[in-house]
Amino acid sequence: MKLVDKVFGLYAGETVIEYSLVNDSGMTVSFLNYGCVITEIIVPDRHGNFENVVLGFDELEDYLELSPYFGAVVGRVAGRIKGARFELDGKEYLLAENEHPNHLHGGRKGFSSVIWQAEKIETEQAVGVKFFYQSPNGEEGYPGNLDTNVTYLLNNKNEFKITFEGKTDQTTIVNLTNHSYFNLSGNLKMDCTEHILQLESDRFLELAPDLIPTGQMLKTKNTPFDFQHGRRLNAGRSSTHPQNVLVGNGYDHPLIFTNKGENQIVLTDEESGRTLLVTTNQPCVVLYTANQLEAPYSIMGVRARNYLGVCLETQGLPDAIHHPEFPTTILKPEEVYYSTTTYRFFANTLGD
Repeated sequence: MKLVDKVFGLYAGETVIEYSLVNDSGMTVSFLNYGCVITEIIVPDRHGNFENVVLGFDELEDYLELSPYFGAVVGRVAGRIKGARFELDGKEYLLAENEHPNHLHGGRKGFSSVIWQAEKIETEQAVGVKFFYQSPNGEEGYPGNLDTNVTYLLNNKNEFKITFEGKTDQTTIVNLTNHSYFNLSGNLKMDCTEHILQLESDRFLELAPDLIPTGQMLKTKNTPFDFQHGRRLNAGRSSTHPQNVLVGNGYDHPLIFTNKGENQIVLTDEESGRTLLVTTNQPCVVLYTANQLEAPYSIMGVRARNYLGVCLETQGLPDAIHHPEFPTTILKPEEVYYSTTTYRFFANTLGD
């Protein structure tokens, strides 16, 4: 295994570095110290062809000007916070209103658009990078100085592990995730509508017209949101279910895992033979099928269009601060925020 790095560009006078982790099988994961953005994940298909299976850009300027959070760490709080405000311990906090009138993915300058300090990790078992960022008290309106670590590790089992840790000196709210868009066809040869998703989830969060949870947990059974036995993502695009139509004919919903503790997600592309197994300790995954991706720019030489990628954002429930019945996203000074998700890639041969 090896770890290499190179200069990717300059941002606000600071050097942006791209790190690449390569295991003994040739799997490669590349990412930046800007926003901890994952730029490439290169894995083989059933024929042994190594191709990129995430959406990304070749130039830093495109990430700065065009990116809908491609591959980035989003926070302090992922998703939307209604009214860009919340109350904690009797005090109201006003957040950056970057999706009027709400707050989205940490604000105007969230964790996705800052330079992180980096420390290389090289052991016999894995290679990786540990990133550090201190979000100062009041940044984007959040209380408390929050020290955050993000660790990216790759091993020889084709497992890529992301770990988030956070410590605050004042009670605050934290809910971090990675916003990679996966496309297992390789090099964006096809969109993701024929990908098959499977996970144990018997409820999903109903969304209001502003895409913020209403607080209602709807049953997945007998709906296009039931993935317990595997379902093609195209089901969301063709569905007349009001929740699919609301988000632009697809999915942009928190799916709540049936069981507490460790849970698994399986994403498969039959054409390439690639399978992604995701394991997480988080209570839900926000499934987003890029229903709003169409735009006048290119991604890896392919025109941006809807359904070109799928996000599997493992995290706490969105807008939990306004829903006491949801698992809490409040972090106190005596606690440590901890979230971990592992992505393991397989290539199935014909006939498997």
